Amino acid sequence: MVTTTQTSATPTWANVFSTAKGAIYQCDEERCWYVDFAGKVAKFDYRCLLKLKKAVYHVDIEDRLLNSGKDPDVEIIFICACDHCYVLSLLQIIALKEILEGTFVMLQLNNIIHDVLYRIAQYLD
Repeated sequence: MVTTTQTSATPTWANVFSTAKGAIYQCDEERCWYVDFAGKVAKFDYRCLLKLKKAVYHVDIEDRLLNSGKDPDVEIIFICACDHCYVLSLLQIIALKEILEGTFVMLQLNNIIHDVLYRIAQYLD
């Protein structure tokens, strides 16, 4: 479930990843994520955040940039089973993709560190 809120970050939100264009915050109390992008803050559960990532990654930016047709320079990011969508330009899609990439790298960071330490420990044995 996605809802749009009017407030910015509160003290209970942990900044997972941010750029100059936006940020994604984690709220442990509500077990949700807040995406601050394109002038609004939207609340996502983890399942919808994954759907947002999939929808943004699905946009073929290279094809859209190389296509010289008269298609508009906007993409509608609609997330199934969520009552929220984004209407973004290609530059905004690139910016949102960067934020999502950084967020999921930060979320996987514990696993990456564990894997590296486990491999080093195996190598030393």
